[in-house]
Amino acid sequence: MAGRTLAIGDIHGCNTALNALLAGVQVAAADTVVILGDIVDRGPGSRQVIERLLDMRSRCNLVYILGNHEELMLDVLVDGNLLSEWLDVGGLETVESYQGDPGNIPAEHIEFLASGEDYWVGEHELFVHANLQPGVELALQSAEWLRWTHLTGKERPHPSGKRVVCGHTPQPYGVPKVLPGWVCIDTYAFGGGWLSCLDVGCNELFQANEAGEFRQRTLG
Repeated sequence: MAGRTLAIGDIHGCNTALNALLAGVQVAAADTVVILGDIVDRGPGSRQVIERLLDMRSRCNLVYILGNHEELMLDVLVDGNLLSEWLDVGGLETVESYQGDPGNIPAEHIEFLASGEDYWVGEHELFVHANLQPGVELALQSAEWLRWTHLTGKERPHPSGKRVVCGHTPQPYGVPKVLPGWVCIDTYAFGGGWLSCLDVGCNELFQANEAGEFRQRTLG
């Protein structure tokens, strides 16, 4: 039997929410889990989140899309002059999860972060971290659009007819943003909201928070 395709929004170091979410969703070996990026920074457990995702790679088909926070973190590890910029946008919490020293970040974690995809195309959905530049082919999309450009609410359906599933633009009330042909599932886990997982095949929405609470409903 074919497994589910499950998209998980911006985790941002919220390892308690991630663990509660995965416990409720019960990911199976046949499932494809698409991590939409921004797994690090701001929340308290970036190291633990990466360790959990590394473990998941051997338990299901894990697809990890690179977010802007991973891009910045990787840049900092190459160019230390960017350190203060990173620390100001949540990198401090990431460093603290490695006992306060970026030198403690294992090579396996760095390799995982660097392995992120720009996007992933499913049967009926197109998964990106942030946004897409209108009229530009997928292969020619810039990092600025894929990882850094927030939704405006005026996005048009993708010409492929596939629904675009994204994160990056936080929805502070824990409710995904649904537009014609688009759904954004960054529901502000690090800011007191919820971490969201969408089963794209049936539109079932699973959510958990840093208090360990879990809930589910059908996305309207």
